[in-house]
Amino acid sequence: MSTTQYLLNAGLLAFVLWSNLGTRTVTRSRFTLPLLLVAIAGVVFLRDLPTAGNDVGLEVAGAAAGALLGLLAAALVRVDRDAAGRLVMRAGVAYAVLWVVVIGGRVLFAYGAEHWFPAAIGRFSMAHQITGADAWTAAFVLMALCMVVARVAVSGLLTARAARRTVPAVA
Repeated sequence: MSTTQYLLNAGLLAFVLWSNLGTRTVTRSRFTLPLLLVAIAGVVFLRDLPTAGNDVGLEVAGAAAGALLGLLAAALVRVDRDAAGRLVMRAGVAYAVLWVVVIGGRVLFAYGAEHWFPAAIGRFSMAHQITGADAWTAAFVLMALCMVVARVAVSGLLTARAARRTVPAVA
């Protein structure tokens, strides 16, 4: 991983935590900005998806893992109304821990693949017909993007459901 990629991961983690921790009013940009960033990242990082050998299977596994992690992230966010009756999203420590573990794990894997266990990754890749680092990179990028998309989608559903609940009358 390059210094730029380490900085991108640190920036992503900082952005996710800064924009989601605590109580946040539900706005259109709370949904559109992450999806816009995913679209841009997809165009930038997924130009040439490796498809030889079992690369597609690895990429699908990365996407599926990301979707599951996104569902878990969404389950850690509460959507309800604040005292003024506005829809809000609340994310706390468990949400932060999940993102730190996922992004930190991805960074540690990439670092380990270059420094601690490159031979093991090479043997695994050969045994499972994975063509190389580009396939691994694509799988991890798809994991990250699918995690965000799944979290936003479920948060949207939870927000729609909360919006249908009636606001208690103030006496």
